[in-house]
Amino acid sequence: MQRSLGAPRAVLPLQRPAQRLVARQRGALQVRAASTSSNDFKNGMTIEMDGAPYKVVEFLHVKPGKGSAFVRSKLKNFITGNTVEKTWRAGEPVDLASVEKKETQFTYAEGDEYVFMDMQSYEETRITKDEDWAKYLKEGMDVGVLLWNGKVISVEVPNTVELEVVETDPGVKGNTAGSGGSKPATLETGAVIQVPLFISTGERIKVDTRTDSYLQRAS
Repeated sequence: MQRSLGAPRAVLPLQRPAQRLVARQRGALQVRAASTSSNDFKNGMTIEMDGAPYKVVEFLHVKPGKGSAFVRSKLKNFITGNTVEKTWRAGEPVDLASVEKKETQFTYAEGDEYVFMDMQSYEETRITKDEDWAKYLKEGMDVGVLLWNGKVISVEVPNTVELEVVETDPGVKGNTAGSGGSKPATLETGAVIQVPLFISTGERIKVDTRTDSYLQRAS
């Protein structure tokens, strides 16, 4: 006598792990923790090290004649403001910081305290001045306020801004875009960057805020 084995069980498909790193929560952009490699460092990238969030300020890939390649980096602690230098193995895994970005508008400054408003809830956020981002701020500019574990850690300005040159040496006649050379220029927000010799006071230019570099004249 054969025993009945019953109906075969249905085989459920394997569920893939969630790969979404971004979700919206109450109007804010939540970036969940993930990892990257030291080979993929970019200026401005936010990583987590020793239980604290850091911004990659500078990095350099080094491939010596003998030995393994490595990456030198300069990192800024968002909490303390201190800058440290660290060397990584090439390709070494690095944790990205779990950062929430809240879209706000810069409204005004009171001394070293800068005030940002959530234009949906009209909630104000006050942040102590940090020259890294403050030097490019204009009233009414849309920016991101960055939070880590619920604590405000920084402000994210647009990658490119258009600003007026308020002070620079006079342009020399005959200097053109192909002439080469540069000179310091003070912008309307107080930032000082290097610009081509043909740029004059009163002109509007486009600036890359990640590298503090001149891009082009504004159209």
